Amino acid sequence: MKVLVVEDEHRIAQALKVGLSDEGYAVDVAYDGDEGYRTAVADNYDVIVMDVMMPHMNGIEASKKLRAADNHTPILLLTAKSQPSDVVAGLDAGADDYLAKPFSFDVLLARIRALLRRPNDALDTVLTVDDLSMDTTKQSVQRGGKDIHLSSKEYSILEYMLRNKDKIVSKDSIINHVWDFDADVLPNNVEVFVAYLRNKIDKPFADARPLIQTVRGFGYVIKDEA
Repeated sequence: MKVLVVEDEHRIAQALKVGLSDEGYAVDVAYDGDEGYRTAVADNYDVIVMDVMMPHMNGIEASKKLRAADNHTPILLLTAKSQPSDVVAGLDAGADDYLAKPFSFDVLLARIRALLRRPNDALDTVLTVDDLSMDTTKQSVQRGGKDIHLSSKEYSILEYMLRNKDKIVSKDSIINHVWDFDADVLPNNVEVFVAYLRNKIDKPFADARPLIQTVRGFGYVIKDEA
């Protein structure tokens, strides 16, 4: 899952990036509303966490502009203001939720998970192919009823491939979705992580068909059995 944090206070922005990255999210950061808007429309994010009081364009204005641009990424607004009128203004601008500062990081995580579960976003919480299943609410993976333990990057790559089941995903698209935009990642790094994944979800299950297929010159694909 990829999160965009839009926060003008660098200390808070970096703390959120570190905390969310530790939870397995790929995180990009923008430091004002205008940069946040431009970043949001230039890439695909699963959630936007955005401060309200920012220079150049505040979070409410950025939310309005994103919705006007037909961008429906869930938005969680962060602000020191908690008056009912401020809450109404944020939600009326198109934001999906509102969290007043100071806040518990655990509450922030719970709000993000709740936004990701909303049916409006058409994101299934249980992803399956053959006898493999991924429960994104529990962040668990099983094949043939056996638990499979994945690193955060392995999990994110597998989730991305399962959400694009029957479609070829290129190494570049995996990098763009799973890593931060300032990460120094090469296609060879993707090959290494895909090899790790195969060692965990394919090779131990010799009696079942391999799930991750290489499409030479294009990328990878996971398909339902014909």
